[in-house]
Amino acid sequence: MRLLVLAVLSVALMVVDARFTLLKPVRSQMSLVLMQSYWITDLPQRLWQGVASQFGSRTELIAENEKLKTEALLLQGRLQKLAALTEQNVRLRELLNSSTLVNEKVEVAELIGMDPNPFTHRILINKGERDGVSLGQPVLDARGLMGQVVELMPYTSRVLLLTDSTHSIPVQVNRNGLRAIASGTGNPERLELRHVADTADIKEGDLLVSSGLGQRFPAGYPVATVKEVIHDSGQPFAIVRAVPTAALNRSRYVLLVFSDGRTPEQRASDAAQAEEGAGATSAPAPATPAPAAASAVHEPHSPAPAAAHPATSTPATPTHASAPAGHPAPATPAASPRPAAAAPAAPARAPSPASHPARTAPATPEGAH
Repeated sequence: MRLLVLAVLSVALMVVDARFTLLKPVRSQMSLVLMQSYWITDLPQRLWQGVASQFGSRTELIAENEKLKTEALLLQGRLQKLAALTEQNVRLRELLNSSTLVNEKVEVAELIGMDPNPFTHRILINKGERDGVSLGQPVLDARGLMGQVVELMPYTSRVLLLTDSTHSIPVQVNRNGLRAIASGTGNPERLELRHVADTADIKEGDLLVSSGLGQRFPAGYPVATVKEVIHDSGQPFAIVRAVPTAALNRSRYVLLVFSDGRTPEQRASDAAQAEEGAGATSAPAPATPAPAAASAVHEPHSPAPAAAHPATSTPATPTHASAPAGHPAPATPAASPRPAAAAPAAPARAPSPASHPARTAPATPEGAH
């Protein structure tokens, strides 16, 4: 009877834990106690590794040392080229006025447990909320992206792997930039690309990298390699299967990526403010206006060119043909000096030839009427 009660209680606790969040604080506090048991259970393996490393043969150590020296030399050569490429990338980003970080901050974590549920792909790492880990934080290993943090505890965290059936990530083909969505299948060795057009330019062997469109995973990290592309003429979408680049079943140590938490609008505004500050310190003093501007103000005092008064160069015509009604032409001859002397008296209100054509037309000789 007691066994039956305990069994029913266990089933009830499992159902409540799976369907509700009531037991999450209890589980968070229990993790503090279980952390000691994890450390105790892992102690024999660590002791064995320490003893084995102490009693390793000298020949193996020498061979390993030579191999590591060779690898270090090759990596240093690649690092020199990578440093040049990084500097070039920084200069290009400055030209594009982009404030995206080139190198994200990372922290090493160790895998200390796995979810026993065969239909859920989750792992437990030894970094938690006290270490600065946040929900949704990307996790990767030495080969590519592994997943993201979905549950936080004080000293540990649970990571949902890419191959979980409930997980999806926006990717793009590294060869041509084709965008797609990679979803987990429940198989630790397979991902599927959903809703890829049958005519899309994707083929076997293409590398899929994170596109960064979801604002969750940083852009440019390897995700998977296309293994199989099946085209069916009767279906609108192709069947694309890929293999994750990360060693999801073999990696012991992982990296937690601490990317820039600012929104794109904040990054753009910060970049604009930095550019304005740099421009304010390096901007030259404003130039004084040229003296020619003053002469341009008094330009009406200069005699008008001949093109501005075309009526003065035309032959004399009768007054009733050129002057409008109500403005009879004066009877003085054209040689009279009075109009010329009155012209500079009011230069600011000099009438235009188009508004008063009777005043600019030459006077007709006496007796025209």
